[in-house]
Amino acid sequence: MYAQAISDQELINRYLSGNEASLEQLIHRHKSKVFSYILMVVKNKQHADDIFQDTFIKVIHTLRSGTYKEEGKFIQWVMRIAHNLVIDHFRKSKRIPLVETINGEGNVLDNLRIYDDSIEDRMINEQIHNDVRSLIEYLPPEQRDVLVMRHYGDMSFKDIAEQTDVSINTALGRMRYALINLRKMIEKKEIILSA
Repeated sequence: MYAQAISDQELINRYLSGNEASLEQLIHRHKSKVFSYILMVVKNKQHADDIFQDTFIKVIHTLRSGTYKEEGKFIQWVMRIAHNLVIDHFRKSKRIPLVETINGEGNVLDNLRIYDDSIEDRMINEQIHNDVRSLIEYLPPEQRDVLVMRHYGDMSFKDIAEQTDVSINTALGRMRYALINLRKMIEKKEIILSA
């Protein structure tokens, strides 16, 4: 109970003063949120473990180097590091996962569902996912990042705005343009989004 009353900044100060247990407490406090986000996006426990460790290695290096700026938003800073490492992971592996969206606006991502059907249907759906993954790579980086955070990271537009240091309206606009550009590319390449 007492440990939760200590602020993140106080734990950071204690860690920088030589108290290693404060770092453990800080990581323990936020590990569930950070790991859950990474796992939800990469969908592979081993990759999630690696990215999680890399995230906190980067946190530790930044804290030790003295370049961390306290703005009262330690967890947002850690989540931004995790997000950037997830993006790097997908850029290295040249793939972006697709998940089913819940909203009913009928955007192009809503048509990408995996059904438990025949082998042929699964192969067709896999090809559709591959086609759309490759198209996403052609989006401008700021549009691609918002799309990844929203649809694959299940982040709110408020969180996306904080992560990318833009207004909510800018994040919404980038998402809108990402979907418009995806639709145009799908039409141009005559990709069929259903089996």
